[in-house]
This record gives sequence, structure tokens and C-alpha cells, in this order.
Amino acid sequence: MSERKVLNKYYPPDFDPSKIPKLKLPKDRQYVVRLMAPFNMRCKTCGEYIYKGKKFNARKETVQNEVYLGLPIFRFYIKCTRCLAEITFKTDPENTDYTMEHGATRNFQAEKLLEEEEKRVQKEREDEELNNPMKVLENRTKDSKLEMEVLENLQELKDLNQRQAHVDFEAMLRQHRLSEEERRRQQQEEDEQETAALLEEARKRRLLEDSDSEDEAAPSPLQPALRPNPTAILDEAPKPKRKVEVWEQSVGSLGSRPPLSRLVVVKKAKADPDCSNGQPQAAPTPAPQNRKEANPTPLTPGASSLSQLGAYLDSDDSNGSN
Repeated sequence: MSERKVLNKYYPPDFDPSKIPKLKLPKDRQYVVRLMAPFNMRCKTCGEYIYKGKKFNARKETVQNEVYLGLPIFRFYIKCTRCLAEITFKTDPENTDYTMEHGATRNFQAEKLLEEEEKRVQKEREDEELNNPMKVLENRTKDSKLEMEVLENLQELKDLNQRQAHVDFEAMLRQHRLSEEERRRQQQEEDEQETAALLEEARKRRLLEDSDSEDEAAPSPLQPALRPNPTAILDEAPKPKRKVEVWEQSVGSLGSRPPLSRLVVVKKAKADPDCSNGQPQAAPTPAPQNRKEANPTPLTPGASSLSQLGAYLDSDDSNGSN
């Protein structure tokens, strides 16, 4: 039974590695790699900013005829995220950094340029001092003179600080504290005055509202009731007689008098044959049925009440019915 994981492979006795055909690939062939932008850059075509750390699917190739201490230099191709313009940059093993090559400009490069300039100046100075002792003496003199100027400037700053040290900061703080308290007290007084004015205005408004409500609630003086004059009906002009409607002729009016009062006719007394001289004698007066018929109440113009008028009308109605 064979092994599941084969660690050793079998090589036949006649195996010759030189006979294996080698794959011939171009030296400048490109590989697709996944990388992040090594620095902040700006596209020259559309002005789009590409920040450090943004991921790209880049193409990588080896730069021909460029090496640094035997280390190859690689070139990378990326595309702008907005306009798809091609941007290229290379590795810089000398400065352990990357250099922009085409399609964009590197941002925040001023500090790096300054550092490079300082390094270049320092290197030139060292090269000059290496074979020229007079140049070394001259540079030392310049350095000492520059140091003395720096010390003088520092002494002037110290003297200026001492002159300003005579200022009494405690008095300044005390004055500021007093002014702050005065301002706070003045503000409090203004607030109290404004509050008192508002309260006074509210009190006056309430008093005006109370006085208005009292005026509205005060009862008007009672006027004496006009008593009707009982005899005023006699002084009034007679009203025109109302026209009797057709339906009232058949049914009768709705007045106080009975509707059939006009149909009752009082019988006339017949002539007595025994009367002398041929003259009829008057019919005997029927006996009054009640006191009202016997003694009807006459209407007195100067009566003091309407009771006499009512009694008179009642007696007139009863006589008509009889």
C-alpha cells in the first residue's frame, strides 16, 4: 500500500535534468499584481486625487538596464479611478521609497525635497573639505560666527522677557476680577428693574380687567313698570270693521260671542183682546233669572279697573242669548 502523502519522488537511473526543455519567456514580460498606492498623487489628466493606501490591480514589469547594488528595479502601471488614464511609478531601493514616473504628480513632496537638498549640500561640503584644509578652516570660522549671532539673539530675547517681567500680574488679575464683579452686579440690577417693570405692568393690566368686569356685572337701575290705564281703551280711535270671510259666514267667528247669537230672535208680545181703546198693552217683563240680568252693571267712564268692562260685556252676551 502506497503512502497518502508522498514526500520522496522516484528518479529513474537514466534521469538527466539537462534534457528537460526550459520555458523561454521574455525578460520584460508583465505580471498582474494587487497593490496599494504608495503615496498621495494627483492625476494630470482629470485632476483626481488618489490617496495613499488605495488598492489597484496593477501590472508589474522589471526595468531593463537599471539595478542598484544588484537589486532589480520594478515598474508598476495603474489606471486613474476617474478617467482611466495610465499612471506609472518605480521602486527606489536607494532611498527605500517610490518615484513617480508618468501620468500624475506626487503630493506633499516639499519636505522630502528639502531633506534631499540638505543631504546634497552636506555631501558637497564634505567632498570639498576632504582635500582642502583651508576650506575646513573657513567653514569652521563661519560656524563659530553663526553660533555667536545665535547667542546674541538669545540674550536679546532674555532681556526683553525681563523687562516684561516687571508687570504686576496680580494687580491685573485683581482689576479684572473687580471689573467682572461690577459688570455682574450691574447686570443683576438691570434684571431686577426689568422684572419690577414687568410686574407693575401686569398688575395695572389686571386692575383694568377687574374694573371692566365690575362695570359689566353692575345691574342697571330698575325702571318702574308702566301700569296700564284702564280707560285708555275708551280714548282709542274706533278700529275699522273687519271683513267677514266666506268660511266665517258658514262656521262663525271665533270671537267671545256665541256663533249662533245672531240667529236667536226675541219674540214680540202679542196684543191682548181685552185691552181698551184698541191700544195694545206692553208685554209683561220677564222675571230676571239672576242678579246680573236684573241689575246689569253700566259702563262708567271713570272706572278705575277693567272689571266693570268685563261684567258689562258678559251681561250683554247673556241678554243676546236669551
